[in-house]
This record gives sequence, C-alpha cells and structure tokens, in this order.
Amino acid sequence: MEASTTLRVDGAERRIPIDPRTTLLDALRERVGNLSPKKGCDHGQCGACTVLLDGRRVLSCLTLAIAHDGAEVVTAAGLTHPLQQAFIDQDAFQCGYCTPGQICSAAAVLDEVGNGWPSHVTEDLDAEPELTREEVAERMSGNLCRCGAYVNIVSAVRQAGEAR
Repeated sequence: MEASTTLRVDGAERRIPIDPRTTLLDALRERVGNLSPKKGCDHGQCGACTVLLDGRRVLSCLTLAIAHDGAEVVTAAGLTHPLQQAFIDQDAFQCGYCTPGQICSAAAVLDEVGNGWPSHVTEDLDAEPELTREEVAERMSGNLCRCGAYVNIVSAVRQAGEAR
C-alpha cells in the first residue's frame, strides 16, 4: 500500500509517495534525495539523523513521515545559521559524519536557551539559562561524535550563541 505526504523540505514543497511505514529519515534520503541527515544507528541513539521539524529537533529515524503531512522540515543543508561558521572556526568536525545532526541539534539548543527553557543542569530555574559548557553538553548529549570532537562542538555552539 502506498500513500503520499507533503513536506516543505528546506523551503521547497515536496509531495512524496511513500509506504506509510516510511520514516522521515528514509523519506528525506530516498524519496527527496536530501542526504544531509545521516543514517547512523537507525535506533535514535546517535543523533546523526537530527532535523528540525516545525522548528523543533527530532530524530528523523524514529519519526514516521506520514504523521507530519504539511510540516516544515529543515536539514543542515537548508539551515542558514552562524553555527556553520562557528563549527569551522572552532574545528568542530573531524570526519564530519555527525555534523549535520550536530548542527540541527545545536540550532535547537540555541533556540531553547533563547526561549529560557531550562535543562537538567540549569541551576536556577527562575533565571535565564546561560550557555555554559555544562549547559551545552547536557543539551547536546543526544548527539554522539565517534571522533570525540565534543570539546570543539561545545565551543562552536557557545560561539554561535554569543553571536546571536
């Protein structure tokens, strides 16, 4: 059985014929041809497939595409953000495989902090969260880097946060 869904991917509307069991990740990669989100673990444990769905980060490997008909999807390929320059400045990617997911997740982190949303390590829940190393590390903990570039990724997120 085949169905279809319409997604706005990186600013372009796409009507996508899919099997209803198709994940958003597979729809993006196999039907849209957007190879920015990576298939890492395919179990929602590594974050390589992270995209922004209606402005919030999601693990696209755990999300059914058909459940988000009409949604706005932004991948790292379609994101224009100071984070890309910050990742370059801070040498925050080594092999680069996880980078698209890290960039999307980091963009969401900056929005979350900007909106005053606390995390598990926010000390004062009544104050605006600060972009400390601990805060960034906690918020980015769902994205794994096999190269171990975490120190530089945290620095890049903080640099982009200061530029906002």
